[in-house]
Amino acid sequence: MKQLTIGKEFRMTGMGLHTGRTVTVTVRPAPPDFGIAFRRTDRFNIVTQPALATNVSETSRGTTLGTGRHSVATIEHLMSALHGSQIDNALIELDGGEVPILDGSARPWMLQITRVGTIEQDAERKEFAIPEPLRFEHKPTGSLYEVEPADIFSVNCVIDFPDSVIGRQEAHIDDLSQYASGIAPCRTFVFLHEIEPLLHLNLIKGGSLDNALVYVNKELGSRQLRRLERTFHKDASQFRVHDGVLNTTDPYYPNEPARHKLLDFIGDVRLAGQPLKGRFSIYKPGHKANVAFSKFLIEYISKKQE
Repeated sequence: MKQLTIGKEFRMTGMGLHTGRTVTVTVRPAPPDFGIAFRRTDRFNIVTQPALATNVSETSRGTTLGTGRHSVATIEHLMSALHGSQIDNALIELDGGEVPILDGSARPWMLQITRVGTIEQDAERKEFAIPEPLRFEHKPTGSLYEVEPADIFSVNCVIDFPDSVIGRQEAHIDDLSQYASGIAPCRTFVFLHEIEPLLHLNLIKGGSLDNALVYVNKELGSRQLRRLERTFHKDASQFRVHDGVLNTTDPYYPNEPARHKLLDFIGDVRLAGQPLKGRFSIYKPGHKANVAFSKFLIEYISKKQE
């Protein structure tokens, strides 16, 4: 297959999930063999940062590329949409430090990529086919990644939240042609008891009931309702819990959390630097483990290519 870039540039403006600041992102076509890279235009010295796991500096509630004043946070949903669209080359410019959360999924990015289309370039796609069974265990998180050789990219994802309304869920994708309809729309999620600690950590300033599914393990008491009023600036009468979800909309799928974790993985594993072929089985994935796995793949590919 030939390499692909987007048909023409497009812009998206929205609020960062953690910073709460409005940022405009411009996604531009890029030449063959450029890869995917980010750069901030609000800095005097503009630094272009390739989207590689080796350049990731932070994985707390998202994937952050680069360090210090040139860092770009929460890149995973945009990376996932680019991977799901099989884009090989693109330059992403931002006038701030965080990719907007939008509706909490990759669908808005996919809609823009579909609108502008793709261009086939005069260069062969640099895919790496996993030649042998691989196993990677991330002991700090209990995450497990296994790969079997295949001529396609497929993923089976299992998440496990014992003693919660989510519990154990499974999601899979047989190839990237299923991404746009079955994975891209699935939104990020959080447990209600996590919200206040995250706010104390100066995170999720841009979170709302419009861009995240909020799961509730226990019945809401009057004290919790008052805290929710202050957090979301809404009257307590507007809060309802249906099947363990605190939202004005229902989940799109019964296993939407598992599908979203698969969405995140598709974005994070693209940080290995190139498209991959193999059957991936992943257990309890998360950004920290995903990035560690992508670093493992970078080293593995480098050794095989040598």
